[in-house]
Amino acid sequence: MITFEDVKRNEELKTYITKADESLIALGYTEHSFAHVMKVATTAEYILSTLGYPQKDIELAQIACYLHDIGNLINREDHAQSGAILAFRILKDMNASPDEIATVVTAIGNHDESTAFAVNSVAAALILADKTDVRRTRVRNADTSNFDIHDRVNYSVKKSTVRINDDKTEISLSLTIDPKFYSALEYFEIFLGRMILCRKAAEKLGLKFRMNINNQQIL
Repeated sequence: MITFEDVKRNEELKTYITKADESLIALGYTEHSFAHVMKVATTAEYILSTLGYPQKDIELAQIACYLHDIGNLINREDHAQSGAILAFRILKDMNASPDEIATVVTAIGNHDESTAFAVNSVAAALILADKTDVRRTRVRNADTSNFDIHDRVNYSVKKSTVRINDDKTEISLSLTIDPKFYSALEYFEIFLGRMILCRKAAEKLGLKFRMNINNQQIL
């Protein structure tokens, strides 16, 4: 079985993640480098381990999370599909089994909003972990007066927490937001589609999705 540690040690993959993020820097996007992919992998591990999924599924979810944005190396457009193809070739070279490759590639190819679907538990965990990574440190623009809508929304988030309740029936995204930068209209303009996707991914895992902003339940 290929492990998450195997993938993290792969220097080729480190290069692709770095170079993909450099392209997004040029395009003016928020951070999509190692801080993001590791945060996503950690959240996916928490989700699946809390729900009692096998260790193999957890490892494959972490691998999918680590690799999910490498398609940006080619182009932001359709990066889920191009990233899945890149991951297929690399994992095959690393002697991953066909079943492992299929699970990871399917999750990567189904994670982006325009074409996303929680086709299996690994894809569902990736979607939830990726779309809930909202935080101030992802903003790279140092000039607050020059923020675009994505900068303002992400910068407004002072704290972000993903938690599954004790009964394992609900998963919640709780945000502490600075009202100086926060606009409800702008937030939902960007994130409503993502939150609906999170709801569907949560349902795949047998959960209800909730969102709280400054201790008020929104979804």
